[in-house]
Amino acid sequence: MVKRDPNKPRGKMSSYAYFVQTCREEHKKKHPEASVNFTEFSKKCSERWKTMSLKEKSKFEDLAKSDKVRYDREMKNYVPQKGDKKKKKDPNAPKRPPSAFFIFCSEKRPKIKSESPGMSIGDVAKKLGEMWSTVQPKDKVPFEQKASRLKEKYEKEVAAYRAKCKGETAKKPAAKPAQAAKKKKEEEEEDEDDDEEEEDDEEEEDDDEDDE
Repeated sequence: MVKRDPNKPRGKMSSYAYFVQTCREEHKKKHPEASVNFTEFSKKCSERWKTMSLKEKSKFEDLAKSDKVRYDREMKNYVPQKGDKKKKKDPNAPKRPPSAFFIFCSEKRPKIKSESPGMSIGDVAKKLGEMWSTVQPKDKVPFEQKASRLKEKYEKEVAAYRAKCKGETAKKPAAKPAQAAKKKKEEEEEDEDDDEEEEDDEEEEDDDEDDE
């Protein structure tokens, strides 16, 4: 998996994320030695946020607006590292199927977002991970079966897609050994990039919900 650029600007935070951050700092000052139960802590933050007045929320909204300005400004000056820009993928190529965990996340995320509006992407992902780790093996079966069916479908589509590509390549002049090796490497990189693409889709989906 390709490492993320350390120079890339930090993502913008929502007003609720700033609120949760403040709650964490308050909790740490009052109970420096106590460990935090993330699920319980998130629930309390959500309940407290819902009862706050617009005036109380305004300072966090102002922080979020300022951070958005900071993020937009830094992104304008940000230059991706050489090689970070992904090559265009064939839109007709089959998309790698989601894992059982990703299917679980797609099903449970809406509930988390409704219970804790404005929760940051990182916190949502962490909570989903904790929820998945507590699911009993027998309860994971439906998600694993669905993932297995999607994987079988994907493998068939990939086989058909590659056969089609080979047929089109056969019509072209034979590639030199160096070009053939380069193409093989690009195909392997595409498979690796698919895993990142799944993560990016998850983040983009949460970003859209936060902006709303």
